[in-house]
Amino acid sequence: MRATLRSKPRTVLVGLVAAAAAAVGLAAAPAQAATWSSNDQWATWSNGGYTLYNDIWGSGAGPQTIWANSYSNWGVWANHPNTGGIKSYPNATRYIGKKLSALHSVQSSFNVTVPSSGAYETAYDIWDSNNAYEIMLWMNKTGPVGPLGTSQGNVTVGGSSWTVYKGSNGANAVFSFVRTSNTSSSSVDVLAVMNWLKNTKGWFGDVTLGNVQFGYEITSSSGGMDFRTNSFSVSSS
Repeated sequence: MRATLRSKPRTVLVGLVAAAAAAVGLAAAPAQAATWSSNDQWATWSNGGYTLYNDIWGSGAGPQTIWANSYSNWGVWANHPNTGGIKSYPNATRYIGKKLSALHSVQSSFNVTVPSSGAYETAYDIWDSNNAYEIMLWMNKTGPVGPLGTSQGNVTVGGSSWTVYKGSNGANAVFSFVRTSNTSSSSVDVLAVMNWLKNTKGWFGDVTLGNVQFGYEITSSSGGMDFRTNSFSVSSS
C-alpha cells in the first residue's frame, strides 16, 4: 500500500504477468504450503485486522510472489534486477485511527529471515491519517540503499538507537530512523517515536496515527531471493 499512500507514480510493468508466471515454479515451496499466495502486482489479503500488500510499484521491477499463512507469518520471493530505484514494498498493515494524545501505547515486534545480498531494507512505514507525514523505521539494510533527506543526528528512542533523516518525496514529509545496527528481531515502541517527533522536535502536531506498515523495501534481488516474516504484530491502547 505504500505506493498508494505516497501517491508515487505507478509504472505499468509490461510483461510482468508473464515474468511472474515463470517465477511460480521458483516460488513453489512457500506458495504451495501457504494459505494464500499471489503473483499479482497489487495483490491484497486481509487477515486478523491486518492487510497484506504485494505492492510492486517501481519502474523496471521483475516478478514477485507473495504468500501468507497469517498476517504474522508471510513472505515474498522476488527477482528484481540489479538496477537503481525501489521496485516494491510488500508489507503487512494495521490501521490505528486515534490521535497521538488519545493513545497510551503502540507497540510492535517482528522476527524476519532475510537475504545476505541484494539491495533492500526491512522497514516500518508509518503514516498519519491524512498521509502528510511518513515515518520510516529502518530495522536493517543491505546493499546500496539510503534514506531521503539530510541527517539530523542520532537519538535513542523507542527501544533502539537511530540516525534520523528529514526530507520530502515531493508529496509528503519523510522522517527516516535508520537503526545504528542491523537486527532481524526486535520490539519497537512506536508511540515513543511518534511523540518524540511531536513533542521534542515539533515536526508535527497531535496527528491521528493511521497505517502502521511493516515489510521489505526492495531495490534489487537479482536471481530470486526469499524474504520471510516469521512473526509480526502491532498492538495499541
